Amino acid sequence: MEQYNLKTKVVGVDISNERTTYAIVDIRGNILAEESIPTSDYPNVDEFVTVLSEKIIMLVEANGGYETIRSIGVSAPSASTVSGSIENAANLPWKGVVPLAVMLRERIGLAVGLSNDAHISALGEYAFGSAHGMSNFVVISLGVGIGSCFFSGGNEHRGHNGYAGEFGHTCVVDGGRQCGCGGCGCVEAYVGAAGIVKTANELMAESNTPSLIRDLKKLSPRTIKECCDQGDAMAIEVYRRTGYMLGLGLANYASITDPEAIILTGGISHAGQWLLDPTYESFEQHVYCNMRGKVKLLTSQLDDRERDVLGASALAWSVPEYSLFK
Repeated sequence: MEQYNLKTKVVGVDISNERTTYAIVDIRGNILAEESIPTSDYPNVDEFVTVLSEKIIMLVEANGGYETIRSIGVSAPSASTVSGSIENAANLPWKGVVPLAVMLRERIGLAVGLSNDAHISALGEYAFGSAHGMSNFVVISLGVGIGSCFFSGGNEHRGHNGYAGEFGHTCVVDGGRQCGCGGCGCVEAYVGAAGIVKTANELMAESNTPSLIRDLKKLSPRTIKECCDQGDAMAIEVYRRTGYMLGLGLANYASITDPEAIILTGGISHAGQWLLDPTYESFEQHVYCNMRGKVKLLTSQLDDRERDVLGASALAWSVPEYSLFK
């Protein structure tokens, strides 16, 4: 009888608009080795995939070799598990349809699973984070873009084309702000990083009220939050308006999916009470009456990078095994 070589490691890859992190993860979820490259340094996707493949191969060879690696899982914005492609990503340097799973498989020679970054965050929360033990929950990713994924009955809902959960591109203001997706009035246009900065600029233009945010060298969700911490009224109003829009969108989401909890992840979730308090107030105001007071609003307790790498590794274990090196 031929002895089967049980592979005990996978590679998890997290692609964001700023950095791409890749790591070797063992069967118990331990990150054994990790490195990263700047995503924005590679506006040509072929060059990006070539460099990423070479870096992954080097990391694998330095940590036990190919014979120990089962597969690769990749997290990316606007990615579809069904097609294995990144399709029309608003915040990445590569436009159109990028068949990333096939490109990596051809260069590396291992099975590759690809999924939307919000779906990967949900897998990470389900396996290792705040959603552990839950069957019905929503994970919202708050950053440059706004994404989501929901689990129903313990199963991730992906939809027919793999794009279920595009929460950031649902409309909360008819004829509202222009969004990067081409639509108007999307959640992302108000709650994404650029939307928060736009709200701050609108508030500064509305009056001559003194504010710490007027003196900031760089307006960002983080610097505005720091002004909130110092008690600045205008900065607090920026997050109040942001939270109102987020809570409104989440109320619509929850009224359809009836989750046990909504888990907020990503850099903007670190605004803490300045975002969470108005979000929950707006949520309770707009959610279906029978759900009021019954849906938990949580923030992730995992490091963003670690969660998404671990989520990508969880995806890797689920794809059919394939190797040119058996």
